[in-house]
Amino acid sequence: MKKNKVSKAIFPVAGLGTRFLPATKSIPKEIMSLVDKPLIQYAIDEARAAGIEEFIFVTSRGKGALEDYFDSAPQLEASLRRKGKTELLEVLKKTTMESGEIAYLRQRDALGLGHAVWCARRLIANEPFAVILPDDVIAADKPCLQQMVEAYEETGGNMVAAMEVPFSEASKYGLLDVKEDMGRLMSVKGMVEKPEPSKAPSNLAVIGRYILTPNILKNLNKKMVGTGGEIQLTDAIATEIEVSSNVYGYRFEGQRYDCGSKAGFLKATVAFGLAREDLRDEFAEFLKGIAAARYAAQ
Repeated sequence: MKKNKVSKAIFPVAGLGTRFLPATKSIPKEIMSLVDKPLIQYAIDEARAAGIEEFIFVTSRGKGALEDYFDSAPQLEASLRRKGKTELLEVLKKTTMESGEIAYLRQRDALGLGHAVWCARRLIANEPFAVILPDDVIAADKPCLQQMVEAYEETGGNMVAAMEVPFSEASKYGLLDVKEDMGRLMSVKGMVEKPEPSKAPSNLAVIGRYILTPNILKNLNKKMVGTGGEIQLTDAIATEIEVSSNVYGYRFEGQRYDCGSKAGFLKATVAFGLAREDLRDEFAEFLKGIAAARYAAQ
């Protein structure tokens, strides 16, 4: 059976980013940069590598800078052109979206991830779609969503990215109840949102990459309130598991950084800084000095 191509992706970016105040008082969290590239650009680059052609942003009040980021910047481009800075012009090209390529929807009420995805239902219509959470930045030789799309071409259905976490951290994630483990791929018989460690069905956590069928949107139509008083995407997926056997987990190759937390953002900054040839030597020397000074102080 031929699978429909995954060509649309939803980016839920309506959050206020309160963990990063006061910086997020004036700029959206998604514009905050790892080295010199905003979080949202990492997400867009990953989506493009996976063949995504339509980009749907679910936003909220105060996200104007996010919309401006993807627009052209004629004055800046003209200045760079006059100065012969062609490399920087090429960098800017990657940040500009063509007319009609990107859509913005407002999530008026902060009712959870499931609600944010539901807000895009009319633009998704009856097609499979991806969901990318920009807070989860994944360093990988082959981008995570691309890995998933290739696996989806064999399985169809619904697919969530999964990684192993300590059981002590179970209450931070949605966790998979695995039916059959096939290595990278696993069939799923249940999902539990943020359980207590003693009630966790496994230590396989769902992280911010999904490929979903339109049935998930039908489940979200019910607007069931779950953990934290919010409409949870994992609950809608769990409902689908009850009536079908087409939900899979995918162990992706790569390192995930939780850039929704300050510690995770700092770890990602160090990792991506050390991965840059133009920064690596100087930055590594600085870090060695910091570590040596701290060791000496002990």
